Amino acid sequence: MVADDDAATDSTSDATSDAASDDTRATRDPTEVADILPRDDDPLAEAVETALCGRSEVVAVGVPLRLLPSILTARERSSGPPWRVACRPGVVDALSRALVLGTAAAEAVETDAIRIRTGERLDHGTNGTLFASPDRVDAVVGPAGDRALATTTVDDDPRAASATDARATVRGVRAAAESRFDAATAESVGMPSRRRLIAAAREVLDDRFADDVAAVLESLVPGEFGRTSEPSDRTLLVALAARHDHLFRDLRRWVGTEGVGIAPGQEFTRDRRALVERELIESIKMPMGPGRPMLRLRAVDDALLRARPEEVPSVLKGRFALPTDADGRIRSDASRDDRRPVWERRRW
Repeated sequence: MVADDDAATDSTSDATSDAASDDTRATRDPTEVADILPRDDDPLAEAVETALCGRSEVVAVGVPLRLLPSILTARERSSGPPWRVACRPGVVDALSRALVLGTAAAEAVETDAIRIRTGERLDHGTNGTLFASPDRVDAVVGPAGDRALATTTVDDDPRAASATDARATVRGVRAAAESRFDAATAESVGMPSRRRLIAAAREVLDDRFADDVAAVLESLVPGEFGRTSEPSDRTLLVALAARHDHLFRDLRRWVGTEGVGIAPGQEFTRDRRALVERELIESIKMPMGPGRPMLRLRAVDDALLRARPEEVPSVLKGRFALPTDADGRIRSDASRDDRRPVWERRRW
């Protein structure tokens, strides 16, 4: 049946104005995923996920950052040829600094579940957010703060009076969406796929660390531990490495440009110092022959040591929420848990 037989044809102006005011930072300046996600309550994202689950041959265009997680989740629950996704400018670039969402998107691309591109800016013609498949199209419409999906479907009964019009509408909108995708620019996601990330962690570091990373990534939602937040994704990885007494050099070799390319290795020094200042880890100088000594990362906080991998993010957030002095150390008047010295602690 036709849920809204003029939705697709009228979506040109509605969706364009809708898109222009939604996530405008993604179309003008580089946007961090953490600036947009997570959202505690996002009816539009939920509606998109529900609408796309189980569909085949989806073409999505004008996709903003906030809706990309919904597309990835729906794709995992669907089958068929790869979905074609044209994002708004800035979205793919933001994925290169988003550990959780970036690795998930890279995984989908690597397995040919989706093909991702960057479309035109929102002020160039009729390019609102559309989702099209052979028998259905959905357009994002509505005023700011009250987005919704307007849907047109092909009637199951070809003899129905509205079937011909609906079929023509769906066919036309899908063709327009395909044209927009074909005109979009192919871009690579600047993050490793999740499976490549974990495999490299096993090779460079060890299985226990790799298992911790996998469990943490599975537990986090997109937007948590962004590149510019504190604690950041780099802070999280340093803390996980310290739980297993790894050399800082090996961690940086894994994450750096010679490894999986999450971020330049030298950028992790600030995060290591922040963890030391908050008495979560220590850096132990290890003599390794001529030259500068190596630093071994070692967790010294009981909560960090005892936590299950998926609990580590909460431990870090709690400690980083405490007030610090000018040197970055936790103020003496801040509440602290009793901590045992490293030589008395027990491994869990």
